[in-house]
Parts: sequence; structure tokens; C-alpha cells
Amino acid sequence: MKGNIPTFIHISDGKFHDQTTDKTLVFLTNNFKLPALTIAQLYRSRWQVELFFKWIKQHLRIKRFFGTSENAVKTQIWIAISVYVLVAIMKKQLHLKESLYTILQVLSVSAFEKVPIYQLITEHDYKNEPTAACKQLKLFD
Repeated sequence: MKGNIPTFIHISDGKFHDQTTDKTLVFLTNNFKLPALTIAQLYRSRWQVELFFKWIKQHLRIKRFFGTSENAVKTQIWIAISVYVLVAIMKKQLHLKESLYTILQVLSVSAFEKVPIYQLITEHDYKNEPTAACKQLKLFD
């Protein structure tokens, strides 16, 4: 994930200096029990979550969640990550030049076609040569 992660230095009550952007920040909260540094650290954690969801939207193509429970959201994210990794492995093993985004686009519109993946992606006619050891009888010519 790309993005600047804030690094805070406490200046005074409620004020912090972000070293990555060279800005002074003031955090307002209605939770007066927590120290100012904790509020700043919570902001930094929230920023990490925001960057994670930005990455998900850009790469995993999750537009909305189908469920609202924690389990449903985690399951959908893990499935999307698994598909992303499998496509990345396929791209590397088949030495494809196309981007992961392009490959995912092609797969999404041709998910139920009986065409070899390499042929779908590269538009080359890929033919499997029948092996001599095949003992399967042919019903039709």
C-alpha cells in the first residue's frame, strides 16, 4: 500500500507535528479521558485502514459488500485477495505481458466460456495436442 503514514511529534496540548508532511495538526475529540497522543495514534491507525480500503477498491474490485456481518466482510475480502493472488501467479507462470487489471477484466466477462485462459488473455490460438496415452473413446467425430 502506498501513502504517507503520519509520524507525530507532540508539541503541546492537543497539537502534533506530522514529520511526513511537515504540518502541525490539531485533533478535536469529545473523549476527554484519553491523552492527546492516544488520539493522534488512533488517527494514524484509522489512516492505515483508509489506505487498506483504498487499495481494496483499486485492486480487488470490491464495489460493495454483500453482507454486513464481520464474517461476511472478512470472507468477501479473503476471497477477493485469493483471486488476486491466483491471477498474479497465473500471470507470472504464463509470462503474460497484460496487466493484472486487464486479465481480471477478461476473466470477469468470460468466466463461463470453455476456452483456455492463455487463449483468452493473449488472443493466440492455443491447442492441446492429444496424447497417445489417452484411452478415452470418442462418441462423436
